Parts: sequence; structure tokens; C-alpha cells
Amino acid sequence: MEEKPVEFKNLCSREYFGHKRKVHSVAWNCLGTKLASGSIDHTARVWNIDPHSHGKVKDIELKGHTDCVDQLCWDPKQPDIVATCSGDKTVRLWDTRSGKCAQNVELSGENINIAYKHDGTNIAVGNRDDELTILDVRKLKTVYKNKFSYEINEIAWNKTGDLFFITTGNGTIEVFDYPSLKLHHNLFAHTAGCYCISIDPSGRYFAVGSADSLVSLWDAKEMLCIRTFTKMEWPVRTLSFNHTGEFIASASEDPFVDIANVETGRSIYQIQTKAPMNSVEWNPKYNLLAYAGDDKNKYQNDEGVFRVFGFESTS
Repeated sequence: MEEKPVEFKNLCSREYFGHKRKVHSVAWNCLGTKLASGSIDHTARVWNIDPHSHGKVKDIELKGHTDCVDQLCWDPKQPDIVATCSGDKTVRLWDTRSGKCAQNVELSGENINIAYKHDGTNIAVGNRDDELTILDVRKLKTVYKNKFSYEINEIAWNKTGDLFFITTGNGTIEVFDYPSLKLHHNLFAHTAGCYCISIDPSGRYFAVGSADSLVSLWDAKEMLCIRTFTKMEWPVRTLSFNHTGEFIASASEDPFVDIANVETGRSIYQIQTKAPMNSVEWNPKYNLLAYAGDDKNKYQNDEGVFRVFGFESTS
């Protein structure tokens, strides 16, 4: 049976409040049943979001960091384990059933980027001093550490785990063989710094967002740029493929989140926003898109809200 085409214009967003200050990162677990949010209020929260329910959403607070939670990601195999990285120099693994920190490790700098390997065995962490650390998840022991002499930004493994990607301030994407971490490709991708990266669920493509306001789409086998997405006018901060790989969402300081068709490169819908966006992520099972930004309340304080787009409009 053929899936119906998605009619984004008939969908709406819901708001989720709980954090005291702005949300920096949102991420879904592997089942698409829980959403984690990380904030500059030093906490993460986990929300049970049912796409078919309109009832009140339960959330649990993950408390223990002493600085902002800049980024978080879920264990790809265990739907109740989430990893957070913070400006307090620690990385923490949380059991979201109890809300307790299961493991934590202190690294050498303020952590801003984190990524899980798709088999759940390793976590990579980048800090403000352009240092990359790769941890063995079982004991959170360091298996690799390197300080770069230039800006490094978001990091990712490919689906098979044999390649590791680093986006850089030089406008390049560095692709390393894994686990040897020998440089495999140095892709000259953009005319300004590369900030963010997303891997398509099928592993066929990856996409990179840049300070030149472009998103580039790459063939993961050939390591060739296929097309660019050009709707943004500001540096692209965050991007994400949907669960089928048909759509890509990207966001920046522009007053919208752009949703484009991956194969045609055409923008097909824009979610209007009131602030620059920090994080977008599609649910791994449904066309639900979480997004969070620098929202202010009426007193001009950070609001601590994120939204999820993709619910059927009841009006």
C-alpha cells in the first residue's frame, strides 16, 4: 500500500514548557517515543510524546550538570539511555526510567558537540578548545584524543561505523577511516565554516550546513556533492533528515525552519519561527519535527520552550 503524500500545510506545532532558560538541543530516542531537551538552565528533560495523543505530556528532569547542556544524543540501541555534554566539562549517561545519572566522566574542556556510533559502542565529544575525545561507552574510558589547530564543529559516524566525519571552520569536511582514524577524504565543501552534519537514515547521503547559508547534499559512497539547498540567508546552525530520507529540515537565524525535498532540492514548506533556531530533529518513525531556539518571553528573558511540528490540526 502506497503511503499518502505528506500535506505539511494541514499540520501544526505544539509547545512544550519546562526549562527555565533557552533550549540548545533536542533529540528523539531510537523508538521515537521519547524526546530529550538540553538547556542553558543546566538541566536536560525527557518527554514522553505520543503523536496520537492530545493529553498532558509527562516529563522528567535530569539534574546534575553545573553548566549549560549544549548537546545531547540517545543510545542508538537502548531507548532509555541518553548522553549529555556540558560546559561543566563532563559527559553524563542517564537512565531515563529513573532520572538518575548512570555514568559520568570529566574531560578537559567545555563540551559542545556529542555523537553516538550507530552500534552504541562509542561516543565522540568535541569541546570549545577544538579537542576531540572518543569514549568507550562501557566504562566511559577515552580511546582517542586529539587537539586540532583549527575550528572543529559537529561530528558524526556513518551508518556502518567505518567512517567518521568532522565539520571544520575551514569550510571542509574531514572523513576518517574508523577505528584507525586515518584521514580518508578532505572535502572542500563550502566557502565558509561548516557547522552541522546529518546522516540520511539509509546511509546513502549526508548533508552539511555552513556559515555561507547553504546546505550541501553529498553522495556517501562517491563523496561527491550532488546539490545545494539555498533557502537560508543566514549561517545554517542545524539540520536533520526525516525517517524516510525524503525530507531535510534546516534552520538558522532566518525566521523559519525550511523543509525541502531531498531528491529535487526544492523547498516544500516553512515553519514560521520567532527566533534563531539552535536544534532541529525529525522523529525516527514519524513525520514529527522537534525544533528549539532563542525564544524570549514578554519580559525579554530566555523562555525555555521547544516545539514539535507534525500534529494534525484540530481547528
